[in-house]
Amino acid sequence: MSAALPWLFALVLLASAPQDGTALFLPNSTSLQHLLSRYQDESVSLTRSRRAIQWSDREEILKLHNKLRGQVSPSSSNMEYMVWDEELERSATAWAQECIWDHGPNDLLMSIGQNLAVHWGRYRAPAHHVQAWYDEVKDYTYPYPQECNPWCPERCSGPMCTHYTQLVWATTNKVGCAVHVCKRINVWGEIWENSVYLVCNYSPKGNWIGEVPYQHGRPCSQCPPSYGGGCKENLCYKVDTQVPQRPETEDMNEVEKPQVPKDIPGWARPRTTPAKATPGKTPGAKDTGSKFMAQVIKCETKMRDKCKGTSCNRYKCPANCKNAKGKIWGTLFYDTQSSICRAALHYGVIDNNGGLVDITRKGRLPFFVKSMRNGVESFSKYKASNSFVVSKVVEQRVDCYTTVAELCAFKKPSTHCPRVHCPPRCKDEPSNWAPVIGSNIYSDSSSICRSAIHAGLIKDSDGGCVDILPVDKKKHYVGTLKNGVRSESKKNPEGKSFSLFSVRG
Repeated sequence: MSAALPWLFALVLLASAPQDGTALFLPNSTSLQHLLSRYQDESVSLTRSRRAIQWSDREEILKLHNKLRGQVSPSSSNMEYMVWDEELERSATAWAQECIWDHGPNDLLMSIGQNLAVHWGRYRAPAHHVQAWYDEVKDYTYPYPQECNPWCPERCSGPMCTHYTQLVWATTNKVGCAVHVCKRINVWGEIWENSVYLVCNYSPKGNWIGEVPYQHGRPCSQCPPSYGGGCKENLCYKVDTQVPQRPETEDMNEVEKPQVPKDIPGWARPRTTPAKATPGKTPGAKDTGSKFMAQVIKCETKMRDKCKGTSCNRYKCPANCKNAKGKIWGTLFYDTQSSICRAALHYGVIDNNGGLVDITRKGRLPFFVKSMRNGVESFSKYKASNSFVVSKVVEQRVDCYTTVAELCAFKKPSTHCPRVHCPPRCKDEPSNWAPVIGSNIYSDSSSICRSAIHAGLIKDSDGGCVDILPVDKKKHYVGTLKNGVRSESKKNPEGKSFSLFSVRG
């Protein structure tokens, strides 16, 4: 492979004209959503080298698309403002992970547009390729209305202009992209190793044969009525869809500062004792290593004594609970007065050697049925009561780039994650591939392992295990520099959040 080819671009697939000569038509939104939904719930491979798209790259890609669309020449009278679409991102992710240097999948291409790029060697931001797509404009000549009779001629003097025309197609107002590192990809007969593959999907689809990408005229003078006359940077813009945001400040992150009631007078507040200095520790410093998610309990510990919320945490059961005194009521679903550890034995989550168990509250049931399972007998109860279920805790090895969004994204009412084992030497991984967003509570698009180093839960030289608690989204994250890792600030991000916990040795 010649060193003069640091990146390449794929051919854009154009829609073909119907054989009967009738006019081309765009598929309706219902059929598009049906196709996209096929990719919505596909699980993301945890063995991939990189995550689908970084937040910073996503914002830069979208910002550059709108900037370039607003500066077309000749000017456009109907160019629409582009927004990010999660469904298009998911379908782009699914295709990027195939590592096939071609457009696809075929059944989706009739409803979406698609631009591709791949490069190897030194890192290049995805926006670099977006700019290169637009730069095809130097070979493109815009066909004016008098030249379209009835179809407009295709005027491209270079090898390709269809990346540019898709990017500036006026009615295309949604984009979703994914970046994937392919260990091996066949690029026009040559095998490239560790190549960065960019896939951007667009909707509604552009590049219709015989049509111009946009109407020429004064900017925003022919916007669709749905935009209500809104115009921003020469683009048709829906003003009511944008919510003003306050500048982010340190006090917006409620995790960073303890909540102290303002209406309590000083004399009524509890007296605090100064922290004693400990060798090797700063007086008053927070000991993050004492923060554990898995609580050590006894064989007789009841669920109602430990679990107070909708999502219950993780518990460590001792050995030899099979013949302990703790009673259990039910099968599969257990009454909250049941012993946690003996319910886990009954269900088969742990054996008599003890182990970890996750618990989730499941609401009120009218009765509970007895059974004998795994050497443990449960009792019947014909009275309505709250219930819970138990689940097994597994340990999973991840790489420095794995995120909670990929591993176990939060879904209401609760989500349990595996215990994660991080490799050593994640601290110096580039933040564009392994970002850390927030402090104490992190965005689920953050690298799990670099977040654990940032929180002081593991050492970079050794790696180690951490427990994860996914939680609902947080409005603001504040970046800090801790343990050699600088985290990012973010306001009103998409996605959910998570907390990390130490694991007892």
